[in-house]
Amino acid sequence: MKAPASNPPSLPVLIALLAGATLAVFLLSTAIGYAPLDLGAATHDWLAGRPSLPALVLTELRLPRAMLGALVGFSLGLSGAAMQGLLRNPLAEPGVVGISSAAAFGSVLAFYSGLSASLSLALPLGGIAGAILATFLLFVLLGRGAGTATLILAGVALNAFAGAATALALNLAPNPYAALEIVFWLMGSLADRSLDHVLLALPLMLLGWGLLLSTAPALDALTLGEDTAASLGFDLGWLRLRLIGGTALAVGSAVAVSGAIGFVGLVVPHLLRPLVGNRPGRLLLASGFGGAILVLLADTALRLAPIRPELKLGVVTALIGAPFLFGLVNRMRREA
Repeated sequence: MKAPASNPPSLPVLIALLAGATLAVFLLSTAIGYAPLDLGAATHDWLAGRPSLPALVLTELRLPRAMLGALVGFSLGLSGAAMQGLLRNPLAEPGVVGISSAAAFGSVLAFYSGLSASLSLALPLGGIAGAILATFLLFVLLGRGAGTATLILAGVALNAFAGAATALALNLAPNPYAALEIVFWLMGSLADRSLDHVLLALPLMLLGWGLLLSTAPALDALTLGEDTAASLGFDLGWLRLRLIGGTALAVGSAVAVSGAIGFVGLVVPHLLRPLVGNRPGRLLLASGFGGAILVLLADTALRLAPIRPELKLGVVTALIGAPFLFGLVNRMRREA
């Protein structure tokens, strides 16, 4: 006799479990580094206002890195689930609308122009400017009544242009060291980030998260088809604009402070979708926490690996995501 399938946990229980796991991995990421750190003593010195070495290591190195890992992962996971729900395509991810590529190009321009040498926050500011410009171009291209196919074509065009412009900047780099520095940044990393980067990206991320989470009911209705969703009272044009704007704010600011970190928005929704009954609206918040857990774990593994200089985070997430993608394609082929 076949055993009955286990029921997935309820959404509040699942969110509570994922939030607790995110907090645990955040503390683990804060505690682990190249040198041992007494986390309790460092926290006590920090709260007491004593500028001891452990307190400085905690506030200047460990804490900003862990905070950015959680914020960037949450943004990528949430945006990936939103894009898959909008396009009703399990292979969609945040970069499909071109925002990631445009943000990366904005930061490359800051490198190329020399602003990064004179202004510490030139890279994230350039990335955010690139994401904002790309969002404006998407809104102009799409207009109010454009469909999903038009959105995909606009994203492909924007990705192609930003990729070509980045390659041109690399080709015209004044010296090979500048080109190498640009390439290393494009690989994605959370190393050498400060609380200034957190404070710069956090407000934009929060606004983007709010826009994306507000689309949950419409995404659930969209699973029944665009005509059915429209008959239920959802404005699909306004839905697309909210999703584009939210993705631009969340992913654009994430790329601006960390570089390109791929596959998180693709892998995490697939892992968590069976636990939410395959409903895209319920998947949004769960994928956000799942993305934060994945990025924090990957970044912690980098510091534990006996490889120096440290591997880039984007390389590690690609090594994790590419085999998963091959397995997903193989499973879809068998099902077809």
